[in-house]
Amino acid sequence: MSDVGIIDIRTFWQAVGLRAVGTAIVTAEAGDGPRGFLALSATHLCAEPPMMMISVDKKTSALATILEAGHFAINYLSTEQAELAGPFGGKGDLKGAERFQLGSWTKLATGAPILVGASGVIDCQVEETIERFGTLIVIGRLMDFSVTEGAAPMVSYKGKTL
Repeated sequence: MSDVGIIDIRTFWQAVGLRAVGTAIVTAEAGDGPRGFLALSATHLCAEPPMMMISVDKKTSALATILEAGHFAINYLSTEQAELAGPFGGKGDLKGAERFQLGSWTKLATGAPILVGASGVIDCQVEETIERFGTLIVIGRLMDFSVTEGAAPMVSYKGKTL
């Protein structure tokens, strides 16, 4: 087999970084309390029915909470909430439910934690999961959403915040 076309993991992340995306924290809450992580892949699947999908590494501690709760929320950070990206991305000493000491949280239809002041939030009920390559693709039906008028979205591009 030829190495032509073989992309290593560093090159993969460089390529994926070429898409400008809203910086999002995915959250859920179950018996073990609230859990969340910085989402690297959160997008729409289809409009009819209204479905979203997230990709979650099977080693991500919040995955068990999403599966137990049967819900997740995609919280798109505003530029004023940039300080949350690091802790929810695994940087610093805060772990698990401790991360929710940062920011102000509420709930919408599913009961997933919703970040107050986020530029936008999409609240989903889990419909299906698909496992591929150590990752779980979690498909959720959009149950509710909110938007903070006037909040500037935090956008990531090439590993930097715009």
